[in-house]
Amino acid sequence: MANEQNQLTILIIEDDEHINNVIFKALSQENLLCTQAFSGSEGMIHVTQHDYDLVILDLMLPGLSGESFIQQLRTELQSDIPVIVLSAKDKLDNKLSLFALGADDYITKPFEIEELLARIHVHVKRKGINKPVTSYQHKNLILHANTRSVEVNSTKLSLTKQEYQILEVLLKNKSRVFTKQDLYELAWEDHYIGEDKTITVHISNIRNKLKQCDKESYIETVWGIGFRLSP
Repeated sequence: MANEQNQLTILIIEDDEHINNVIFKALSQENLLCTQAFSGSEGMIHVTQHDYDLVILDLMLPGLSGESFIQQLRTELQSDIPVIVLSAKDKLDNKLSLFALGADDYITKPFEIEELLARIHVHVKRKGINKPVTSYQHKNLILHANTRSVEVNSTKLSLTKQEYQILEVLLKNKSRVFTKQDLYELAWEDHYIGEDKTITVHISNIRNKLKQCDKESYIETVWGIGFRLSP
């Protein structure tokens, strides 16, 4: 059975929270496992502790700049992880200097998310990375992405589209806490309208269906923030 270790892993290093979240949500919907970092220093910690298939990198970052990040990645860590740079700097000299440092691609801000996805797929294919994920497991729960079905203790759950997509988001990102807005926009693929009860009701329904098959706790409420998978 495939699990999250077989999934394509992307590190997003972008200090603009809105841009970072937009990229995260778009890539998560493409079945990519994403980690968010909001400074160059935080990004460097992640790459020294975990293996990633690709890095999306802003240049003007607090702490360690994007240029310094690339330099350390290539010289000190001797890593060949593909790096796609996102920057408002559009002069040719800037691009050439970054390629000389070791960047693999360059996208000028503002950008279309479709272009970023296309560039990611090009680099993934070029590097020969192919890790399709068919299933995710947590405790006694198994989600089959290819059939969009969920079972607990070998019992198949009857879920609505949004209930399934909420579970899928949580399973793909086991350690992340999602706000109600995050879950709404990912599960409904629409802008959040500030209706907290919608997510609360769906989470309650999912929990009730899970309890019918297993006494284990699967979804944890993080008060004042949102929800995540129970440890």
